[in-house]
Amino acid sequence: MENKKGTLYVIATPIGNLEDISLRALRILKEVDAVACEDTRRTLKLLNAYKIQKRLISYYQPKEGRKSPLILALLKGGKDIALVSDSGTPGVSDPGFRLIREAVQEGMTVVPVPGASAVAAALSAAGLPTDRFLFLGFPPPKREATRKLLLSLKEERSTLVFYLPTRKIAEFLLLLEEALGTRQVVIARELTKIHEEFIRGEARELLSRIGEKKLKGEATVLVQGRR
Repeated sequence: MENKKGTLYVIATPIGNLEDISLRALRILKEVDAVACEDTRRTLKLLNAYKIQKRLISYYQPKEGRKSPLILALLKGGKDIALVSDSGTPGVSDPGFRLIREAVQEGMTVVPVPGASAVAAALSAAGLPTDRFLFLGFPPPKREATRKLLLSLKEERSTLVFYLPTRKIAEFLLLLEEALGTRQVVIARELTKIHEEFIRGEARELLSRIGEKKLKGEATVLVQGRR
């Protein structure tokens, strides 16, 4: 008799506030045989907060190819695995896509467990149109590639959503002003944390307002589409 294959649960985890995890996610984390995670230290903090003890398998982008066979073998052996990233939803500008694709190709059951999302949180409170939005993740690392990307979006009517390290926001705003002209921009940073902040205004105005601030971490940057 053929062994029953395990299930891969793709679990969204808090983007800051540890209370932003669903009861379903906690139940599944308690029930699975192992947790594949981006950073074991970050995931351990979450699991410890809810008194959950599990085998952790490090699964981060440079070594995804090395760890996927191990996780797939466990699934084929009937083990249930939870896939989490440091925050938010695995596979969405985070590790996970490769494993999920391979699990699907192998005929495994892949189950999403939705939850906190920086994109959804930022859109919900930004004050920009939400009926149509285009999520673009992290812009290319090189300045010229980012400039070309922004130029290609000049006629896009959807609200544009980017992830950015805060150290690159000033440069991004300069390129944005150059490529797209005057647009309303919202910088959402430290979402769900104590110092949560929404900074709203035109790109040029925001440049002067954040010029002397030493922002840390990552931010979600939303840009008004063409009117």
